[in-house]
Amino acid sequence: RELLPPWLVIVAGLTGIVLLCVSTKDVPITPLRTKYGIVLDAGPSRTILFIYQWTTTKANKTGVIRECSSCTVQGPGISSYSDSPQKVGKSLDTCLNWAQNEIPAEQHSQTPLYLGATTSMRQLNLSHPTLSDDLLAALTVTLKSSPFDFQGAQILSSLDEEAFNWVAVNYILENFFKYDWRGQLVPSEKEMAGVLSLGGTSTQLTSKIEEGNQAPKEGVRLQLYGQTHNVYTHHCPCYSTDQLRSRLLSMLIQ
Repeated sequence: RELLPPWLVIVAGLTGIVLLCVSTKDVPITPLRTKYGIVLDAGPSRTILFIYQWTTTKANKTGVIRECSSCTVQGPGISSYSDSPQKVGKSLDTCLNWAQNEIPAEQHSQTPLYLGATTSMRQLNLSHPTLSDDLLAALTVTLKSSPFDFQGAQILSSLDEEAFNWVAVNYILENFFKYDWRGQLVPSEKEMAGVLSLGGTSTQLTSKIEEGNQAPKEGVRLQLYGQTHNVYTHHCPCYSTDQLRSRLLSMLIQ
């Protein structure tokens, strides 16, 4: 066998000695910054404050969030304060103060805060629009006075509400993306699930329609995780828990 040249062995040895003598230290990895967001879900019977958090990591230009904590506002839903709108903002104080302790102080001014009202406020807006406007105005004053970045308080349309429900269900089922064995985000090959929402006054069926099909009037276009989703909602106004209860009582009486 041909031996290595002596000069090459000497160079390799000297290089090894130098590498051993040079002091080394670990290069710190900059941790991903955690961000926070607050959503107030103002439902018919109660209001719940949710705190979400996420990092700068995104999946196809969309953030990956998780719910970290929540606070139930004491008292009834905000529509119940229609006779005394000055009290509705005060009812949120306990949960807003709690959120200030949950989120680092240096993040308060960068934490978006949003309130979305649903069924009862939609009904109040139809019957007494002035009262609903007064309630939203009172809520706006309270939320703007908080240290968070207030983004708005509004009444969600039934279409928007059901579209958000559809997103939430498919997000939990990991139908938008999933984690592989390395813990990295990869596209999911699952089909999107439909959502049947049984409410007190009506039932809604929300699902995705395939590309190329004619979109119905009650639809919304969503851009999530690098994909476009056409989502529509079909309303069934006479099929609800109240109707079911009435029919059951009628059968029992008969």
